[in-house]
Order: sequence, then structure tokens, then C-alpha cells
Amino acid sequence: MHLNESELTQVSALQALAPYLHASGTLVEEENDDDRIPLAQYLWILRRHRWRIFGFVSASVLATMIVTARLTPIYESTATVDIDRQTPSGVVGEEAARGALNDSDQFLATQIKLVDSDAVLRPVENHLHLRQVERQSAALSEHGEETPVMLKHLRVTRPPNTYLMQISYRSEDALMAADAANAIAQSYLEHTYEIRLRSSASLSTFMERQLEELRAKMERSSHALMGFERDMNVVNPEEKTNILAARLLQLNTEYTNAQTERLKREAAFQSIHGAPLAAALAAPQGDSLRRLMEHRGEAREKFAEVRAHYGAQHPEYRKAQAQLSEIEEGVETTRRQIAQRVEIEYQESQRREQMVRDAATEAKTEFERVNVRSFEYQSLKREAEADKTLYGELVRKIKEAGINAGFQSSAARIADLARPGLKPVSPNFPLNGLLAALFSLLLATGAALLADRLDKTVRDPDQVARTLRTEVIGNLPLMKARHPGLLGQWKEGATGEEIDLTGFGESVRALRNSILLTNFDRRCRSLLVTSAAPGEGKTTTAANLAAAHAQQGKRTLLIDGDLRRPSVHRNFGLPSVVGLSNALLGEVPWREAVIPLEGLAELHILPAGPPSRRASDLVGRGLTEVLEEAGAEYDLVILDAPPLLGFAEPLQMATAVDGVLVVARAGQTSRKALATVLATLNRLRAKVVGVVLNEVHKELSDSYHYYGYYRSYYRAGSEDATTDEVRS
Repeated sequence: MHLNESELTQVSALQALAPYLHASGTLVEEENDDDRIPLAQYLWILRRHRWRIFGFVSASVLATMIVTARLTPIYESTATVDIDRQTPSGVVGEEAARGALNDSDQFLATQIKLVDSDAVLRPVENHLHLRQVERQSAALSEHGEETPVMLKHLRVTRPPNTYLMQISYRSEDALMAADAANAIAQSYLEHTYEIRLRSSASLSTFMERQLEELRAKMERSSHALMGFERDMNVVNPEEKTNILAARLLQLNTEYTNAQTERLKREAAFQSIHGAPLAAALAAPQGDSLRRLMEHRGEAREKFAEVRAHYGAQHPEYRKAQAQLSEIEEGVETTRRQIAQRVEIEYQESQRREQMVRDAATEAKTEFERVNVRSFEYQSLKREAEADKTLYGELVRKIKEAGINAGFQSSAARIADLARPGLKPVSPNFPLNGLLAALFSLLLATGAALLADRLDKTVRDPDQVARTLRTEVIGNLPLMKARHPGLLGQWKEGATGEEIDLTGFGESVRALRNSILLTNFDRRCRSLLVTSAAPGEGKTTTAANLAAAHAQQGKRTLLIDGDLRRPSVHRNFGLPSVVGLSNALLGEVPWREAVIPLEGLAELHILPAGPPSRRASDLVGRGLTEVLEEAGAEYDLVILDAPPLLGFAEPLQMATAVDGVLVVARAGQTSRKALATVLATLNRLRAKVVGVVLNEVHKELSDSYHYYGYYRSYYRAGSEDATTDEVRS
């Protein structure tokens, strides 16, 4: 995918702003990645500062022991008080039968606060003057009263799952500590007894005042009850109410029966008038009518037979007709008599129903009247009985309170008196030493971790890759002062074994291979070596990198591009009379200023020459021509440039070379400065080969622990070679 000019500009701008966006918290994901520090990093930090931590802890413990030895010994004595929750608080009455409540925790907490109160401590203070022992002054309140007694050396505790209170007091005098603890315990017992005594006396006084009022009230209620009984002319209105209730119930039953009887008679009466003969036959008096009806049926049959055989004038006919008429008249007479009797019975049932209803109404009225008065009687009776009961209960309570007031409960008692201590409890040498070691260790560890967290320098390759999004292609170990590095290989008397013992040479060769073996778009013929600020080792890195490249038999040109403070010629012990500045000013061709290095024929040096500000202004055009011509004659041209921040020449040099190598001093160069350098190079579209961390050592990060293995590995190899030579 190909990008146009504007897209490339936007990408470069984003790359340049990435470090600042990360620093301001915009790139949250990167910031989160940076904040996640593995556990191994913390362990490495502790190993790095282990001697400082050990020294600080040792000094803290020693100082604590010295201070502890100068402290005055303090003795502690403890008096034990047993709280028996099963012991009753009285000898008679409810207090004697009252069981233990399930509130032991609250009760014991209350007693502990009571021991620490002014009422308990003031008698002890007046006797032993404990505030003077504790070097306290008796302060006065705003009203001129003395403030409550508070003892700093008093401690009241409760052992878990017990009913014990331990009253402890500390003093420089062992005997004073024991006397104070025992006096406070005894004062507590006396104070609890006084509280109970005052409470009982106050209760008795109050009940005696109420007793007179209650007696008058009882007399008034009794007189009211007797007056009501006289008005009703009964001794007990409840009995009369019960009689009236039974009578009313009986009348209601009779009234119901009368209604039923009246309805039955009324139905019979209406039936007589609607269907006279059938109703008469169904009536209780219908037996005689039924017999007459049977005779009338027989007479009608007989009359029918006679009429069939005889004529109307025949004596038998008239006789049968007379008998039938007589029976018909008897039936009608009997029916009328039955109807009269039914009507009479109906009227009687109506009168009886009315009488029973009137009697029930009268009984109900009387019952309601008596019942209302009975409620008044019951109210007066209950009030009189309640007053009498309360009066008797109050008299009993007064007698019980008087008896219990003189009883000193043994619920709280001293179980173990305090004795003078044989050994001081303070100062505690082992405990103080342990606490000093613990807290100093925590403080030193926190300080080490905080210092590492606040360190904003580049130290670790993973850190640089994570925060700056660039690659660290090499790490150069810290060398001793005036160590020659690879540059000593062509000096007189130097051997490769002496140099390789440091591991610096191997690091330079690894850096060389990382650069040359990198897959660039085109072959890297020119390389710029720069840094963010002076003193980060860019010149040393460039010189050793050039020497390592020349050792492979490849023609290498090292150009000193720092026209302000040149130093390449000093590393090789060469003169700098003529150099790059003369070539840029057109005074001499650059080839005439090149100096071959004795002992390493493939390495040529182009010094910076005399310092010249005018030559610095010609870097842009003149250096490009020099690099183009040198690129055709040499396999690699290495340009040592000034620091990039604050100087103009490195910006022009970076655009003229094939790649830029940025050198940062581990533990010194800040991440912000390195990020600015990388952002500037990205803005110039310079090809950044990578970052080299210089002067790394195992104290900077756990990533450099393998540097310590090189010397032992090399020596082991040398010893094996020597052994093989001896054997041969």
C-alpha cells in the first residue's frame, strides 16, 4: 500500500506526538502497559538496593536499641475482679429470684467504663496522688471546678470468653503499681455498692410519697363501689343480670314457638275458608266427619238401588231419601263445627303470640337497663380492686427495698490481688528491636520502590520498547575508566584476551551485526551516530563500531561531524589539523584529509579539523557530496554527529545518511529527551536504525544479569584451551 505526501505527513506527525500523548495520559492502553510492573522487577529492585536497605535497617535497629537502653524501666501490676452474673442482686422479692441476663458483653463493657470513671479514680487519687506520679497537673474547668481524674497508666481489659476484669497500672515503682491497682479495684467495689444503696434509698423515698396518694385513691374507689350497690339495692348486680338473661332467653324461645303455632293455625284457618270440606277432613277434628262421609256414601248407594226399583211414592224410596238427607245435614253441621273450632284456635294462637311478645320486650328492656348499670358496677369494682392490689404491692416493694438496700451484693469481687512486678514490662528489647526492624524494612523497601517508580530515565530495553515504541538494537556494558575497548587492538602491547575480558568488544560486535543484518529497503552505506545530549558515549560508540566493522576486512570511513567539540581524533591519538571543516570550506579535498589507521588498514579516519562556525553552515550541501563520494569507495561510512537537541547540524546530517543510530546513556538519559529525539527524526523522515543503551550494568535492570557471566565464561574457555595445550 502506497501513501501520498499528505498521508505520510500525518503519519509522521502522529509518530512524533506519540511520546507526548503517552506522557499526558491520552494513550491509555500504553500507559496501562507501562504501569504494569512484573513481580520480578520488584524483586530485582530489592536486590539492587539490598545493601542500602540492610544498612538502613541495621542503623534503625541499633538506634532503637540505644534509645531503649536509656529508657526508665516500667513495672506493671494487675488486679483481677470476678463478675458473677449468677448472683442475685437482692435477698428477697423479685431481685432474689431474677436470673442472669444474656448481656454479658454489654454488662462487662459498662463495668470497664465505670472503673475508668472519675467517681472511682478520685478517691484513689486523693490517697495515692497518682497524677503527681504520672507528672500531670490538676487542671480547672471554666467554672473553676477541677477536671475529672484520668490516669494515663491505667488499663482495664477483659480476657476473651471470661467474666473477669483485669485492672492494670504501670509505674516506675513496682510497689506503687501494685498499690494503685488494688486501690482502684477496691474503689470500684465500694462505688458499685454506693450506687446500689443510693438507688434503693431513692426508690424507697419515691414509693413512700406515692403510697399516701394511692391510699386516698383506694378509699375513694371503695366508697364509690358501696354507694353504687346501695343505689341498685343489690349486693352483686351480676347475679341479677344473669337471671334476666336466662328469663329473656326463655321468653324468646316461647315467642318463637308461639309464632310457629300461630302460623300453623293461620294456615288451617285459611284452608277452611278456601276448601271447606277438604280442609275439614284434614283437620284434627275430621275423624267424625270422615265417618259421616262414609255413611253418606253408603246411603247414596242404597238410595240409588231403591230409586232403581221403586218409584218416588214408594215408602222405601222416601225412607232411603230421608236417611240420605239426614246424613247430608249431619255432614254439613259437622263441617261448620270444625271450621268454628279452627277459627277459635287461630284466634287463641294470635292472642298468645302477642302476650309472649310483650313479655319478651319488657324483659329485654329490663335486661338492657340492668346490663348498663352492671358495666358501671364492673368498672368501679375493677378500679377498687386494682387500687387495693397496687397499694398492697407498693407496701411489699417498700419493705423489700428496705431489706435489699442493706445487702451488699457479692456479684463483683476481687479474685486476685495485684503484686509488685519482678521484671519490668517496658522497655521490651526484643519487641522494640523486632518492630524497628520491621518498620525500617518497610520504609526502606517503600523508598526503594518509590525511587525506582519516580526514575524517568531509560534503563531497560523492554521499557524503551514499551514506552517509546522503538527498538533497542544494542547494549554496551559499563567500562572501567580509560578502558581502550576495541580501539586498543591496534595499540602497541594490547592483546585481544585483555580486551575481551570486559565483554565490551562482544557487545560492539553484536551491535555491528544487528545493524548490518537488519533488513533495510536498501543497503546501509552511511550511518549517523547521535544522542540527545552530550556525554552519552556517542563518539565512543561510533569509534568502536567503525573498528568492529573494519575488523571484518571491510573498508570503513569514520567521519567526525562534531565541528564544535571534536573528539574522534583523541580516541585514536591522531592530529586534527586538517579535516572535515577544511573540506566543507573548499580549502582541501576531503580525501587529502583522511588519515589511515596504523594496525587496522581497513579503517580510515576523517577528523573534524579546526572548529569553524562557517563550516557548520555548509554541512547541508557539502556533507551530502562527501557522503555520496565516500559511499562509492567505502563499504560503510559512519558519521559522528553532535547531540541532536539544541544543534542544527544533526538535523541536516540525518537527512543525508541512510540510517540514524541514537545512543542513550542507561540510567542518565531521560525518556522525555529520547522521545523528543525520535519524534524529531520521524518528522524529518530519517531512517532510525534503533537505540543503543550505553554504560549498562546489572544494577540498572534485571535484563543485564547476563553481563556478569561473560568474564567467567571467557576465563573458563581460556583455562580449557591452556589445558589442551599442556596435554598436547
